[in-house]
Amino acid sequence: MPNHRIDTDTALYCLLGNPVVHSLGPVMHNRAFACSHLNAVYLAFRVTNLEAAVTGIRSLGIKGASITLPHKSRVMEFLDATDQTAANIGAVNTIINDSGRLVGKNSDTAGAMDALQEQTSIEDKRVLILGAGGAARAIGFGIHGSGGDVTITNRSAAKGKKLAADLGGTFLSFRDMPGGRFDILINTTPVGMHPGIDASPVPLELLKSEMVVMDIVYNPLETRLLKEASRIGCKTIDGLAMFVNQGARQFEWWTGEKAPVAVMKQAVRDCLGNS
Repeated sequence: MPNHRIDTDTALYCLLGNPVVHSLGPVMHNRAFACSHLNAVYLAFRVTNLEAAVTGIRSLGIKGASITLPHKSRVMEFLDATDQTAANIGAVNTIINDSGRLVGKNSDTAGAMDALQEQTSIEDKRVLILGAGGAARAIGFGIHGSGGDVTITNRSAAKGKKLAADLGGTFLSFRDMPGGRFDILINTTPVGMHPGIDASPVPLELLKSEMVVMDIVYNPLETRLLKEASRIGCKTIDGLAMFVNQGARQFEWWTGEKAPVAVMKQAVRDCLGNS
């Protein structure tokens, strides 16, 4: 379903991150634009100079942007404003260009909570979050707000301890992780993402059959972590629901139109070879 036209009036949206080569954001958003008959296109940019890239959004009149690893927190210093949710989280995954005024928002929290709460309750659950980046912040904020008990583990102890403190949670070192007991485990790191599909972010002995295991990686949909968790009887949640839900909110913020969620989900499944 190609865009019906590309011309001088075409609105440009983009993804800023590093790396971006395996992102399916362009597939999802371009299918949504075409389905909605919008004269718009979405491109992915590998960005190492974040300040220059944000300046480019203003100078080129780019209408909006998605922000991914490793820029979700640092991008805030280059924006004109952030909404309260993004400010509370301390991370932005969406920029809206309002006539040259760049506003940051975050759709990761709602996307993740929707995906989790379709499968399990969160209140009073012990939740281990792997990672301490922007996605971990957004999901941790949602878990805390839903009454869950948050534990953070991260290779950089200083960064992990800071996030745990910000969320009113606790920090667990990688060394001590195998001895932990949790109800829900959420991977927010890129470990297991294509092309490194043979890697898992946790030792197998941490997984217990009564756990719910969520991996926000969506390429592949069934990561090694989810395969191992499923094999021992865990309830698993892949990254598709969160990815599409957060993207649908971005689409609506940018365009003011209802997102074609089913179309966006199918676009990603088509690309991944999953019907």
